[in-house]
Amino acid sequence: MVEVDQLSVTYGDLEAVKDLSFTADEGRVTVVLGPNGAGKTSTIECLEGFRRPASGSVRVCGLDPRSDRTQLNRIIGVMLQGSRLYTAIRPIEAVRLFASYYDSPREPDDLLEQVGLSHRARTPWRSLSGGEQQRLSFALAIVGRPSVVFLDEPTAGVDVSGRQLIRDQVRSLATDGVTVILTTHDLAEVEAVADRIVIVDNGSVVANGTPDEVLAGAESDQFTFRAPEGLDVVGLGTAMSAEVSEDEPGTYRVAVAPSPRTIATLTGWLADRDVLLGDLQGGRQRLEEVFLKLTSDATEEGADEGHDGAEASGSRRARRRNRSGQ
Repeated sequence: MVEVDQLSVTYGDLEAVKDLSFTADEGRVTVVLGPNGAGKTSTIECLEGFRRPASGSVRVCGLDPRSDRTQLNRIIGVMLQGSRLYTAIRPIEAVRLFASYYDSPREPDDLLEQVGLSHRARTPWRSLSGGEQQRLSFALAIVGRPSVVFLDEPTAGVDVSGRQLIRDQVRSLATDGVTVILTTHDLAEVEAVADRIVIVDNGSVVANGTPDEVLAGAESDQFTFRAPEGLDVVGLGTAMSAEVSEDEPGTYRVAVAPSPRTIATLTGWLADRDVLLGDLQGGRQRLEEVFLKLTSDATEEGADEGHDGAEASGSRRARRRNRSGQ
């Protein structure tokens, strides 16, 4: 349903996206992750038709997002982060307006109930909370029963119950056969909804696969265990031929992969000292650990300032186009 093939995007001399490729399948939630300035916003804007690639190609439902824009608008939904509407418009009016753009839209009253806004249906947009505005933006993105929907940080600023509601709706869209492309910095959200994860850094794909595949592709080269505090970490490190540190009182980190032989050495060393082993953790890493390992994190201050600024500028232009609807 969505194809990105050797995509490159430039801003003057800056190459923000470099020969990037991935696909997204029907009835699946594909989450695009990356640190600020990684190139994900530029990529999504090409798919939405807001930006022209420098080279390569993108296709959505077999259509070119720019040359086939009119046709594509009828079968996609777009939720931009921080979208704005007319300040006096009411949710029911906004949903009815957007519904009028499509041949077979969702019923506006039912949709407002699904996103938890029935009780605010006649409240002016300016009086809605930030989370309620996000829920309304989500509703407007799906009112036309799109085949493909692009969601940029859909739960940003939304409270706990609202986040769960939107996540449930995202999974429901995929169950109904919709292709969902979602960008977020909330890794808990990724774990809750993703069928496929694409991690982008410095304009290129650094990981692409199902959640299990992405996690399995980055097995841990260390593990932790719990034991009484104050163990002889130097002696244990010598026995294991690896560095051992006590990160917190009673929590130890061993800088070696947790193989059966390694664990046997550890338990033997502890047994010789009549020490009980507790809460051993190793093997597959958490998504946060994998993400930080694969990407240039924000700790590298200034490394991507030009890239980040270019992406932010492009995103602002796209949002201005969206303030009065698609």
